[in-house]
Amino acid sequence: MKISTRGRYALRFMLDLAKYSSVSTFISLQEIAGRQEISKKYLEQIVPMLNKAGRLVANRGYLGGYRLVRQPAEYTVGEILRVTEGNLACVPCVFPEEYPCTRQDGCEMHQVWHGLYHVITDYLDHLTLQNILDQNSLSTLD
Repeated sequence: MKISTRGRYALRFMLDLAKYSSVSTFISLQEIAGRQEISKKYLEQIVPMLNKAGRLVANRGYLGGYRLVRQPAEYTVGEILRVTEGNLACVPCVFPEEYPCTRQDGCEMHQVWHGLYHVITDYLDHLTLQNILDQNSLSTLD
């Protein structure tokens, strides 16, 4: 599995919102782009995906910008990556309903790919934005 630039930037965008926004504060795309050193145009392609998936609140106008819908502890890395990347399988045969494989019944590798998928998703679905913020704040104290 390879995470695309879109997925990596979406995580950085959401982490920035988690770090700098509050319930009443909206952060402009320009501010986030500057802090994260990401092109504003690139973020403009990612934000609609996150907004449509209900992960952001958008506010237009002079004091407009974005903020999270939920608390940082309620967002997992896996959830954010699925919005931008789709499923997190390293090979398509992990989802035989979507990608039928004629070799599935006799394939020696099927269990390996299925097990890897579960290890990856278990890790990413238990890692929250808050966990990342906490880990980074602890490392700056050392």
